[in-house]
Amino acid sequence: MRKGEAGSRRPLGAGDYKTLVLAALGGALEFYDFIVFVFFANVLGGLFFPAEMPDALRQFQTFGIFAAGYLVRPLGGIVMAHFGDLFGRKRMFTFSIILMAASTLGMGLLPTYAQISIWSPVCLLLLRIVQGAAIGGEVPGAWVFVSEHLPPNRVGYACGTLTAGLTTGILLGSLVATGVNHVYTPAEIANWAWRLPFLLGGALGMLSVYLRLLLSETPIFLELQERKALVTELPLKAVIRDHRSAVIVSMLLTWMLSGIIVLVVLMTPALLQHQGLPAEAVLRANSVATFFLLIGCIVGGLVIDRIGPGRFFAFGCPLLAISASVFYANAVTDPPLLLPLYAITGFLVGIVSGVPVVMVRAFPAAVRFSGVSFSYNLAYAISGGLTPVIVPPLMQFHPMAHLYYVLLLCLLGFGVGVWLLNARLVRNSS
Repeated sequence: MRKGEAGSRRPLGAGDYKTLVLAALGGALEFYDFIVFVFFANVLGGLFFPAEMPDALRQFQTFGIFAAGYLVRPLGGIVMAHFGDLFGRKRMFTFSIILMAASTLGMGLLPTYAQISIWSPVCLLLLRIVQGAAIGGEVPGAWVFVSEHLPPNRVGYACGTLTAGLTTGILLGSLVATGVNHVYTPAEIANWAWRLPFLLGGALGMLSVYLRLLLSETPIFLELQERKALVTELPLKAVIRDHRSAVIVSMLLTWMLSGIIVLVVLMTPALLQHQGLPAEAVLRANSVATFFLLIGCIVGGLVIDRIGPGRFFAFGCPLLAISASVFYANAVTDPPLLLPLYAITGFLVGIVSGVPVVMVRAFPAAVRFSGVSFSYNLAYAISGGLTPVIVPPLMQFHPMAHLYYVLLLCLLGFGVGVWLLNARLVRNSS
């Protein structure tokens, strides 16, 4: 029996909980930096593009810059995962935060279009690209890191807790946006207060660097190092050659994850504001929904450890489809229902916590970081990058186009869940 398998069913100890808390908190602070942009998309559109530009075009270009962060993720993820499989998870885990903190701070200091003209959106785009490269290494690295610290029968709980940490970053962004909109007038926000969330993000990023220094390298990587079992060729080459089924399933599930998170959690506040709901009410409801998503991720992780990924997605995706249908059908026409329906939908979005469980179990340890990072980031770049660009134009043709897209993603997750019930793709995580 290998060392990595010896304690496969041991109870969680103080060290395990310390690793989970520090990794989740660091991930929360970094993810806040990455997503805070979207909560101020309408304000940034007015500041970084010409005033005479049509509103629809301005919204399209602003979300396009937001999407650029997703499009560059594969490159950053592949590079960081390559070195993570060769030299250790922790080093790349920490480096990604440094990149994120610096680029977020830079956004908070940028001159607007009125000050430097076209160079303003160009600089914003470049900083967003750096953010995308950083998050490309952060998220897969975090899942691999926590899953290799905990016993295999608790991988669901590990990934669910880490995903809840990332969700906490979204919640923090929503709360900060709500607070800024409550404290400052629209004129003050447009004048200078929009910078505060980005400056705060840069400071939180430095705190994340410190938290990562308190973590230790994963036992599984140290075992591979000791046995000289690290991959001797390019890790990505081995992934593409030997683990194609794992790559395909991981990409399909990531399409579901990214589309649902980007649309339901990140884009919905802006979309509902454009449909006439007040910004403060929408952002408050989004904060509540994101809090319930945090709970849903942890609950989802506990459930998937008990019933397995196949049943988890086969039952969870239809529930989310029903909840999303009720939410989007009534949020605008019946405002009192906005908050409770958004909260229920947010909780059920927690099914996305099952995605990393499948991915980290699908690849062997020697190429796990590269396999998860390549599959996740490539699919996220396509889906996460295209979703904020294609949904607003589609809504010009049909006001419920965003709901139909969510239903398509739920159908995809259901199909993969049924397939996993009869597949032997998911391996032991050690």
